[in-house]
Amino acid sequence: MGRGLNRLSAVAVKTAKVGKHADGGGLWLHKREDGGGQWVLRYTIHGRRREMGLGSSTDVSLKEAREGAERWRGVLRTGADPIKERERLKREAARNLHLLKDIAEDAFEARKAELKGDGKAGRWFTPLEQHILPKLGKVPVSDLNQQDIRDVLSPIWHKKAETARKAINRLAICLKHAAALGLEVDLQATEKARALLGKQRHKPQNIPALPWQEVPAFYASIDDGSVTHLALRLLILTGVRSAPVRFIHESQIHGDIWTIPAEAMKGRLDKTAAFRVPLSKEAHQVVAAAQRHARGGYLFPSVRKGVISDMTMSRLMERAQMTARPHGFRSSLRDWLAEATDTPHEIAETMLGHVVGGAVERAYRRTDFLEQRRVLMEKWANHVLGRETDDL
Repeated sequence: MGRGLNRLSAVAVKTAKVGKHADGGGLWLHKREDGGGQWVLRYTIHGRRREMGLGSSTDVSLKEAREGAERWRGVLRTGADPIKERERLKREAARNLHLLKDIAEDAFEARKAELKGDGKAGRWFTPLEQHILPKLGKVPVSDLNQQDIRDVLSPIWHKKAETARKAINRLAICLKHAAALGLEVDLQATEKARALLGKQRHKPQNIPALPWQEVPAFYASIDDGSVTHLALRLLILTGVRSAPVRFIHESQIHGDIWTIPAEAMKGRLDKTAAFRVPLSKEAHQVVAAAQRHARGGYLFPSVRKGVISDMTMSRLMERAQMTARPHGFRSSLRDWLAEATDTPHEIAETMLGHVVGGAVERAYRRTDFLEQRRVLMEKWANHVLGRETDDL
């Protein structure tokens, strides 16, 4: 390296013939037959001769090549290998380039198969999208700490406790996903943030439900045969959540059995198991009436496109100045089963589509109590219609 520096000129770089041309200090220009060239830094470390590429002569000017060479010669003077040091810096830079928003999106994609409808509704991602990513999305995940998380969640920690809880849980999943990708993250950051935020004051409230004794009067009031009234009637009669009711399709009805696809059932452990709902005579009549409104096979279409929204039925009850909400009819049915019948616990829970018992117990219990539920559904329908429950 002691033979002099800066031997080449900008013109010489452009006009150089095929071969290797020294600029001094270990910097060489390797000119190719196609007219292109490559800057190379030659050096020796630990008795080993090495060549380090500094870029194309088309993209890297002579001045830039000299500056780069001097930078790496400085590294060499510290006793470090420039090639290994550059690789280390690249790895470090790659870690810093993984922004939280990118990790969150990748984590969401990886978990879509576990989510209802492959996560198309976006509910898993929404808490992150609305409350975390606007302020922290561009932060490298390796830099994220508990103070960052505390600052972004403190405004909603007590006011919107459930939303904040979901947001911090989703963020913890994102950090685990980043760690699985080999990134350096603080997996305890979310737990530390919880400690900083303190215990939430808000207590989640159950969705208001209509007492089962008052269900017949309400059922009788929704009798105009509209899509909304019919959807509410089917929801009350079956005890099914609103989403499967809203998306019920003609192809799911076979005789007096409504088969709900597994992916449409919230909280099902067995993602391949559909849920059969026995339809009472009254429920079957509601389905028949709804078929007059069907569009594209869906029994409860909206005015414009798709199916009715989750709020359509709720607003009807709001306008009636009721505190109860559609989802609460599941509680009405469950209370009726407990207070007005002697239904065994496992059958009562199955009526609502709940998973009952541990994994071993479920493995040995193959029944879904369809016939027992058929009888109970008919009794429930009779109660809803204001008839004696024993008159089947």
